[in-house]
Amino acid sequence: MKILIHEANVRVRYCETDMAGHVNNTSYFIYLEEARGKFFEERIPKPLNSFGRFILASTKCDYVNQAYYGQSLKISTWVSRIGNKSFSFGHSITAEDTGDLIAEADAVIVNFNYEEQKSEPISLELREVLESHLVPN
Repeated sequence: MKILIHEANVRVRYCETDMAGHVNNTSYFIYLEEARGKFFEERIPKPLNSFGRFILASTKCDYVNQAYYGQSLKISTWVSRIGNKSFSFGHSITAEDTGDLIAEADAVIVNFNYEEQKSEPISLELREVLESHLVPN
C-alpha cells in the first residue's frame, strides 16, 4: 500500500511575527490547524468528514528553527497512530526554499458524537482512509 503524506503551504504574514522578528510560537498552531483542515477536505470523503465529527484533544509543537515574515512554509501531515476512538497526526514544518526543518508537531483527534456528547469508535470506512496515510514511528 502506498503511504500518502499530505502537504499544505502557508506564507508567513507580518501579523504572525513578534517583537523578536520571528514567527510567534502561537502562530504555528494556526498553521497546523490549517493543514489539518486541508487534510480533512482533500483526503477524507465527505460522508466520513461531516461537520462536527472530530474534536482536537491534544496538540504539541517542538520548535527547531526560526521562521520569518514573508517565508513560505510547507506543512507535511500524516496519520501517526490509529486507535479505537481517536487517531493522531504527525506534522513537520519546513522552509519551502531551503528544506530546513522549522518545527515538528503532533495532534490527537477524537471521533466525537456531539448529539450524545461522547466519543465513538472509528468506522471501518474511515479507518481504511486513515490507514492509507499511516506512517508508523
